[in-house]
Amino acid sequence: MTTVTLAEIEAAADRIAGHVRRTDMDLSTSLSERAGAPVHLKHEHRQITGAFKLRGATNALLTLPDDARARGVACTSTGNHGRGLAHAASALGMRCVVCMSKLVPQNKLDAIAALGAEVRIIGKSQDEAQIEVDRLVEEEGLTDIPPFDRAEIIAGQGTIGLEIVEALPELETVLVPLSGGGLIAGIAAAVKGRRPQARIIGISMERGAAMKASLDAGGPVEVEELATLADSLGGGIGLDNRYTFEMVRTLVDEVVLLGEAEIAAGIRHVYFEEREVVEGAAAVGVAAILAGKVKPTGPTIALLSGRNIAMDLHRRIVNGANSLEEAR
Repeated sequence: MTTVTLAEIEAAADRIAGHVRRTDMDLSTSLSERAGAPVHLKHEHRQITGAFKLRGATNALLTLPDDARARGVACTSTGNHGRGLAHAASALGMRCVVCMSKLVPQNKLDAIAALGAEVRIIGKSQDEAQIEVDRLVEEEGLTDIPPFDRAEIIAGQGTIGLEIVEALPELETVLVPLSGGGLIAGIAAAVKGRRPQARIIGISMERGAAMKASLDAGGPVEVEELATLADSLGGGIGLDNRYTFEMVRTLVDEVVLLGEAEIAAGIRHVYFEEREVVEGAAAVGVAAILAGKVKPTGPTIALLSGRNIAMDLHRRIVNGANSLEEAR
């Protein structure tokens, strides 16, 4: 299996120190009372760019040779990876082109452009946007920095796992949003490298969960990309997936899927009970507990992965909308 090791994650932690925030983790009284076990929240939505993606993007750029840095980088994104890469590239004085589909919310497009990246809207899926990235690599010599299936990206995201174990050595379960698998693969490698008995549970949405479909099929498959409150979890895993599919299959103990109303309930709970604004993808761990689809029996961590939700959408959800259709 092509994998990312604990040593690589530890090296990434040293490399990105000073470039990203070490985010807080604290006990949720409301969730702990509901679950009957201690539930802690890892506040990665407080990262500099509002999402965990900055870690992997920064690690990837810091490992590039000088000639590649001079030419610049490109990526596909559902929003948060592009924002993280744009921020990291700007800090290093590099050209950055972010290619996204028409499904990406406007607030995420605007935030990426504000960081100086070139934004290109291509097609209705990440797979279609990837065609433009491939052209930029072939014709202009840019380096493709994919959202998840690259060793340096996985190692960067895995630094969250190191922080979790350091903050709560006795942890039993970690709930991680699951999309292409870079986040959960890195966290699982870090957590199980330090605490092998810990359980890692991936949480995704019912609408277009590509990794879950691929796990069920025994290999990467294409899944239609659908509009969802958890828009950051959209997109495929790549039919030529090199890292994350096998790492998820080997290291992740369970995958849970949520309906749109359950995701909306998670967003509302985090807002009303925790006084935090998070996007749908970030609320899925909390939502899984609320829905009874995960039942903690010991110290549990739910990762709040990002806050980059359009505020008008957030307002409609906290006022009772249970889907994108209801929020329009």
